[in-house]
Amino acid sequence: MKRLSLFVLLISSATAFAQTQYFNTDGVAIRGYDPVAYFNDDKAVEGSKQFSYSWMGTEWHFKNQSNLDTFKSDPEKYAPQFGGYCAYGVSEDHKSPTEPDAFTIVNDKLYLNYNVKVRTLWRKDTAGRIKTGEVNWINLKDKME
Repeated sequence: MKRLSLFVLLISSATAFAQTQYFNTDGVAIRGYDPVAYFNDDKAVEGSKQFSYSWMGTEWHFKNQSNLDTFKSDPEKYAPQFGGYCAYGVSEDHKSPTEPDAFTIVNDKLYLNYNVKVRTLWRKDTAGRIKTGEVNWINLKDKME
């Protein structure tokens, strides 16, 4: 019984460390904006506390119940890449905060940027920046901010 308890504790700890903490402001992802709306509305839409969901240690807000349900069914599809940190910053090997209106969707994945000026730099070579960012993210994801 003691071994089983220790095994369960080790598995739980490994799972906790494997989870990525998403960039958040006061515990809320994307500054309270709806991640599903980026795909459905092609714009940043503020979510509501009324339609919230806790996932990966972060609270997510949605504009309506339908978007919340959509996210719950496949959160990895709608959550921003690189833990919600600035995609350009990750491609430069550092974590930076993001603004909800500085976004790009590439190959059905959401990427956020520090601001719209940085998004302009990001868009000059999104494919190259994504490739570099994916390599950098392996080491960055577990580093404290």
